[in-house]
Amino acid sequence: MKTFKPLFLTLALSITTLTTYATEPTIAQQKQVAGYYHHQIGNTQITALLDGTNYLNPSMFKGLNDSEKSQILKKYHADQAKGIQTSVNAFLINTGKQLIMVDSGAASCFGTHLGSIYNNLKASGYEPSQVNSIFLTHLHPDHVCGISNNGKANYPNATLHISKTEYDYWLSPNTVKKLPKDKQIGFLATVDKIKVALEPYENAKKIKVFSDKSLRFGNVEFKPSFGHTPGHYSFKLKADGQDVVFIGDIVHSHTLQFEKPETAIEFDIDPQAAIQTRLQHFAQYAKEGQLIAAPHLPFPGLGYIYTNGPSYQWIPIHFKD
Repeated sequence: MKTFKPLFLTLALSITTLTTYATEPTIAQQKQVAGYYHHQIGNTQITALLDGTNYLNPSMFKGLNDSEKSQILKKYHADQAKGIQTSVNAFLINTGKQLIMVDSGAASCFGTHLGSIYNNLKASGYEPSQVNSIFLTHLHPDHVCGISNNGKANYPNATLHISKTEYDYWLSPNTVKKLPKDKQIGFLATVDKIKVALEPYENAKKIKVFSDKSLRFGNVEFKPSFGHTPGHYSFKLKADGQDVVFIGDIVHSHTLQFEKPETAIEFDIDPQAAIQTRLQHFAQYAKEGQLIAAPHLPFPGLGYIYTNGPSYQWIPIHFKD
């Protein structure tokens, strides 16, 4: 014998169901934990600091067509919705005697999506006043702007170390005269940001410009890596029989420029020299199994380079609690 629900009951159940779906709460996006990561090498501690995430227009990468870029990004499951994702990182080195910083992030020079290094440094257990030395791989704003804020030094007890070639290139009034007209406005805008960042250290006489003939400062060895900028340097730290190279901007993408290392980026001042530097250093680091620290590879930017032919692969370190 069939039974039938009254029409009003059926309607009531349907309304209840609709109401349940309509009022189902959405989950708010939560903030991530503070962006720092400690990595131990013997009795030396390296702390990676995250400034934030930047997104680059694919057109900035030169030497590949759109189809090639898309295929590589899909291969590595790289989210392309906002552009090509790149981290902005800096690094602290605690030797037990000194607290050294390599690069400093962008602060407010590129917008609110960057600028977290200062707070992440404090969250990691250090105070800005403890930093003794800051080694700048080069003077692009996403590496130098983080050293100061509103005319005051963020790291008042630190001395800056900058290569002479790099310092002269950006701060000599003669450089802009040698550039094409269409490049001069952008160059001068960058120089203004550099000058503002450096000013409190200039006033305090806390800038040391090292010669291209220099080899090291203490246990930090200078490694020329020209091309991205004329005075771009990487820094190699030796500690307890081990070492790590802070490579700076010889690479900006762990997908495109590892799969096709001959790919330049728009920010390279001498693209061909930058490509040769990347090819040479990638080959060396892959052969030696060298631990590297990179400001624009996925945070924490610590890992190794693997090769099996003309292409390379980024192998990040495993998280250690």
